[in-house]
Amino acid sequence: MTPLAQVFELTQEMLWLHAAVFLRVAPIIGLLPGFGEASVPMRIKLVLAIAFTLIVTPVMSPDFLGHTQAPTVALILSETLIGLALGLALRLFLMALQMAGSIAAQSTSLAQILGNAGQTPLPAIGHLLATGGVALMMIMGLHVRVAEMIVLSYAVFPVAEFPNVAALTQWGIGRIAQAFSFGFSLAAPFVLISVLYNLTLGIINRAMPQLMVVLVGAPAIMALTLFLLMLVAPTMLVVWLGAFQAFVANPFGG
Repeated sequence: MTPLAQVFELTQEMLWLHAAVFLRVAPIIGLLPGFGEASVPMRIKLVLAIAFTLIVTPVMSPDFLGHTQAPTVALILSETLIGLALGLALRLFLMALQMAGSIAAQSTSLAQILGNAGQTPLPAIGHLLATGGVALMMIMGLHVRVAEMIVLSYAVFPVAEFPNVAALTQWGIGRIAQAFSFGFSLAAPFVLISVLYNLTLGIINRAMPQLMVVLVGAPAIMALTLFLLMLVAPTMLVVWLGAFQAFVANPFGG
């Protein structure tokens, strides 16, 4: 074999390796909190996906050498499906914060007063928590943790091997249920305040029917909610960040 033919074969193999990794990385970057937001231009997302591909491929290239003749259709379907599953699991953590903010705002009657009519309508509390969560991700080295997670995912889902759909579906349902329960848990202080507020208004209204309790109670619940948000928001974000880091370190619980 001539040197030129060897170079051509090596180049073809390296291109295949990078393409195989890109198929898994691209859906993750497209759904990743912070990097995958709708406000981020598509060109930036493409550059980030290529950058993560260049980071992961050298680490995984020894494990890919025996799969250079994998069927193209099977490779595309399996790698894209795995990337979408991991990306959605990461996105669910940010959605848990948004759900917590929505539950808190709805419970304390701030959803309409402090609402937002932007691209993704959310109460102000939800935007505050989501922005704080993304900022904490970036501070704690989100790109490094995600690169590690992608590398570790190949131990569970080898390249060019179609995943067990039943097991993957069960894992995805568990992540969705966890996101809803986690979001409600984070918003529990506001739900408790809402219950106490409505009970108090009911008692006062029963004792003094002539008093307009809503006019008295609305400013009180607003002030109490904002004060409670100032107290518990740091703790909520720290608890959420700990859960996110635990998931990235061991996304499949094995």
